[in-house]
Order: sequence, then C-alpha cells, then structure tokens
Amino acid sequence: MQGGISNVTVIGSGTMGNGIAHTFAQCGFNVCMMDISQDALDKAIATITRNLDRQIAKGTLTENNKKETLSRIATHTIMADAVANADLVVEAATENIALKISIFRQLDELSPAACILASNTSSISITKIASATKRPEKVIGMHFMNPVPVMKLVEVINGYSTAKTVTQTIYKLSEQLGKLPCVANDYPGFVANRILMPMINEAIITLQEGVAGVAEIDTIMKLGMAHPMGPLQLADFIGLDTCLSILTVLHSGIGIPKYAPATLLVNMVQAGCLGAKSGEGFYKYTPGSKELVVSPLFAAKEWNN
Repeated sequence: MQGGISNVTVIGSGTMGNGIAHTFAQCGFNVCMMDISQDALDKAIATITRNLDRQIAKGTLTENNKKETLSRIATHTIMADAVANADLVVEAATENIALKISIFRQLDELSPAACILASNTSSISITKIASATKRPEKVIGMHFMNPVPVMKLVEVINGYSTAKTVTQTIYKLSEQLGKLPCVANDYPGFVANRILMPMINEAIITLQEGVAGVAEIDTIMKLGMAHPMGPLQLADFIGLDTCLSILTVLHSGIGIPKYAPATLLVNMVQAGCLGAKSGEGFYKYTPGSKELVVSPLFAAKEWNN
C-alpha cells in the first residue's frame, strides 16, 4: 500500500463517511468506520451494501468483490479502539469548526505518532485544524466529492505546516483509489467551493429576487451552461445547512460582501428545509420517487409576469 498505509480509519458514517469507507475498502484497505452511534454505523453499512449492489447490477463489480469489500470494514463507537492501529485517519464529521477541532485534539492524543490525520472538510482551514494537534506537519485536507465511490476528484489541501512527503503520500494514495487528485493551498473554500458556492448563492438570490423560478433557473444553467445538475438542485443534494456553513466560512475568512449567504438560504435552514436529507428544500423529495418536484413553497409563485 502507498506510503505504508494499509489501515484507514474514517471518523463519521454519514453520506461522505460511508462513501469514503466504501472506496478505501473496495480498493483493498482495512477500514475502521467510527461514529458515536451504533445505529448510525449499521445504517452506513446498509448504505454501502446497497451501493455495492448497484455496482453489481451495472456489471462493474462481482458478488465476490462485494463480500471482500464488506469484510474489510469494521465499525467502532469508541475512538481509541478505532484509531489504535491507523496509518491514516480521514475525518468526515459535520462541517463545524468547533467539532472538527475537538475531534483532531482527540485524534492527536489517541492515534499512533506516525499516523497522518486528514480532514474531508470542504471549506474550513486545514491550518486551523492542524493547530489543535502536536503534529501539524502530518495534517492535510483530503476533500472527496459526493458520491465518493463515483466522483473522481480529490482536492488535496496543504495546511501551512503540511510536510511535502505527506502531500506526496496522499496524492499517490488518491491515485491508488482511482481518483484524480488536485493540490490546493489553504484559503477559505479552497478551489471547489470558493467557485461553486458563490454560484449557488447567486442562484438563490436570483430566486429570492423573483427573477425566475426554481425549475427555470436550474434549466437555464443545465441547458445554457452544460451543467449536469442545476445549482438549486445541487444545493439540495449537498445540503442547505452545509452550503450555509461553507458560505459563512467564505464570508468571514475573505471578508468580501459578495460571499454573504442569501437571506432566503438562511431562512430555509432555520426552518429546517435542508434539501434532500430533510425531504424538502428547493424541491420536494419523496422516498422511492425519482421525479423532481418543485417545493410547494416556490411552485405556487408566478414567475412569468
């Protein structure tokens, strides 16, 4: 395995965490997936199993591959047990800086001295996260895209003190996972979200100001700009609370008004309309249905006056 890495611990079993665990295990790594709830871990294993079944249905995976992948994933609710033999830890917890710093303090205390500590953060400063540890040279960003088993990009983010050897190890490791790594430096939002989130925010402001409706905005961007998914649908897919968190980091970190989150976005998050994961955002989501239906909140408005 690359750089002596064979045992990988993933902190967090949500959408990103279980996708990262799935990807590493499928590529032959021993994986420990850690969460505070065994119920969450059981749901994550069920999700990984369903996704492996989809790969089998598409002919990209065999039943034996599935069994081998699942056999490589262990679950833990106690961090000390999860990281005891880790060569690499990938943190995939909620995009909350206080939570991530708390996790990295624990990881620094509990994981082996040679272990690399990576964060899947999509916007929070790697340098700030690293400052919570006594090994800042071994802390790096490893930002996967959703859905992790499918998307090729890994944004590799250097903190101020990240050692070049660590960057090289994570770069080559990402290639071993079948990904295309791109290295970025530690500025708010890095590259992907510094460009993507202002576009999503502008789409929300365009809706907020009544320029056009949800379906119209998304259709214009899909057909006119060759985007596979409209920005409002993508925001729902990412999670409106996550979008708000990233925009807040951008706004406070860069200090330019254009990064200020749209009022509509703030209000929707406060109302609990978080997108696909809550069942409603700019669109309404019904379990088992693939039909894209605009949320009643916006569907009732007249946009063609």
